[in-house]
Amino acid sequence: MNNQEQETTTSVEAAEAGDLKVFRNFTGWQDKLVYYLAGSISLLHIWFNAMAIIPTVYRNALHMSTMLVLVFLFYPAMKRSPEKRFTPIDVLLSVLAVGGGIYVINFFFVIHLEQMSVPVLRDTIAGAIIFFVLLEGARRASGWLIPAIAVFFSLYTVWFGSMIPGAFFYRGTSIERYLFRTAFTDESIFGIVANISSTYVFLFVLFGAFLIKSGAGDFIVDLARSAAGRVRGGPAQVAVVASGLLGSVSGSAIANTVTSGSLTIPLMKKVGYRPHVAGAVEAAASTGGQLMPPIMGAGAFIMAQWTGLPYIYIVGIALIPALMYFISVGFFVYIEARKEGIGYVDPKELAPIKEVLKKGGHFFIPLILLITVLIIGYTPIYAGFVGIISVILTSWLRKDTRMYFKDIMDALYLGARNVCATAAILLTAGIVVGVAGMTGIGITFSGLIIELSQGILLLAIILVAFASLILGMGLPVTAAYIMLAILAAPALESLGVSLIAAHMIVFWYSQDANVTPPICLAAYAASGVAGSHPMKTGFTSWKLAKGLYIIPLLFAYTPLLFVDGPVWETVVTALVATLGLFSFSVTLEGFFLVATKHFERALWALAALSLLWPVVSIQAIGLLLFSALAFYQYKANQAANTVPVEA
Repeated sequence: MNNQEQETTTSVEAAEAGDLKVFRNFTGWQDKLVYYLAGSISLLHIWFNAMAIIPTVYRNALHMSTMLVLVFLFYPAMKRSPEKRFTPIDVLLSVLAVGGGIYVINFFFVIHLEQMSVPVLRDTIAGAIIFFVLLEGARRASGWLIPAIAVFFSLYTVWFGSMIPGAFFYRGTSIERYLFRTAFTDESIFGIVANISSTYVFLFVLFGAFLIKSGAGDFIVDLARSAAGRVRGGPAQVAVVASGLLGSVSGSAIANTVTSGSLTIPLMKKVGYRPHVAGAVEAAASTGGQLMPPIMGAGAFIMAQWTGLPYIYIVGIALIPALMYFISVGFFVYIEARKEGIGYVDPKELAPIKEVLKKGGHFFIPLILLITVLIIGYTPIYAGFVGIISVILTSWLRKDTRMYFKDIMDALYLGARNVCATAAILLTAGIVVGVAGMTGIGITFSGLIIELSQGILLLAIILVAFASLILGMGLPVTAAYIMLAILAAPALESLGVSLIAAHMIVFWYSQDANVTPPICLAAYAASGVAGSHPMKTGFTSWKLAKGLYIIPLLFAYTPLLFVDGPVWETVVTALVATLGLFSFSVTLEGFFLVATKHFERALWALAALSLLWPVVSIQAIGLLLFSALAFYQYKANQAANTVPVEA
């Protein structure tokens, strides 16, 4: 149970949304009740995703009701609310949430077939209850911003849209009609976002919970430590590698930071990294975990659903940019190690890779099986179910990793607990999606981006990045991506960017709030582990994560995503751009093998710009300049390390 787990990590996505709230730590009979309730809800989701055949709206209604019940139980209404027990108000709200779901299941088809989609008074009351409990659930899970956005868009639809002149004018609709379309159609709360939340997001967060509970998380960190610990500044490189592997599964930069960071940050500090740098490395690396295939924090499946493109195609083209991002973070780590004179980890502290693989190599089986099932052609939903079952079965290949009934129940409990906040946030985001469909505001917003950018693609991308930063301060990554997919991706497409490139740009920029001050939650979480100043850690992580801002530009201007053309163009583009990212790192740090002089630093900046410029002749100049500067650094380092021999 949660007391036995002694887990104080923040909610997976609620933390990202801005409040860093801690779950209630129940005691006594409430502890047992919530434990088995959450486990049962996970089993319910497995049943209606993998075994049952029920209407989509029924599944989404069950999902909404059960997730809100958990949110009301796990998250206190206010700071002064009890932290170790739920209250009668929480129970009442849970009953209303369940009642709303039951009403949808019982009357959805009656409303559409017998009432001919004409709402009556009871439908309006039920719709208002669903709307209210959803907003309250999102408020508890993430604070006021997300409900405020939903209320703003709702008021725009029913009230002040008709008062706005110009492009954003909307004639308005009645409250009864609005609540009907919000709660009893598949275009809003129970639409595409609910489909994503009740299937991909839930199953793969649950899959991650099973992996972590089986010991796979410890194996990933041990493997990264064994592999990367032998290079200069090893613990920091361990953070980069481990966060890439763990983050793809965890689906949260915050969860990734506090999970792998609890080991890597103390190791980094031990070998000489300053606390704020150690925290920043972990935050930057953990943020990139959601860019790393095969799962991309469920982002790959969401993008496949949204764009209609095959999952395998998406993860295939996402791999090279993700690797480039982690290599760019590794560059900063290496340069910092040389600048501060940080050496290597004592080999005696590192287990041989063979030994680590022998103890935990079987944890690769679920991931390999998951990818294989997807390649064969099965749905991600089925693949997620197969992945969960395979974790349980493969855990029995070694005695010390076997999952017994208690371990399985723990994983079911943790999965439901970790996803409930995400679900409440996504379902509330569905309200905004519905408004965009009703009013056409998404098209208007895209037109505004085009107008403000004056048709200049680079300026449009900068506007999208700025919008993603603002949204990311109050929304988890998944919700921010969905919002931008509605509002901004069409604008990029209209300016000539391909469908997949537009969505990749939006998806990458949806991550930036995790490491961009003033609201950089991954960095703040890392500073708590590192014992460093939060804002100082935030600005350092912002510097380390520069690949997050630069690489999406390459999606629009170069063949990096391998959308068309020969493979060699993508490979060459990636190699040249990686050198550009390295040059950019040297420019920011003012150091490579030795400290750079002012004129040399300016030349490194010119090399970075040339290597990243999407013109072959300019890239060639950049390569020559890079080679000359690297040789100059090599000779300067040799001279600095030469000890004069006394006569």
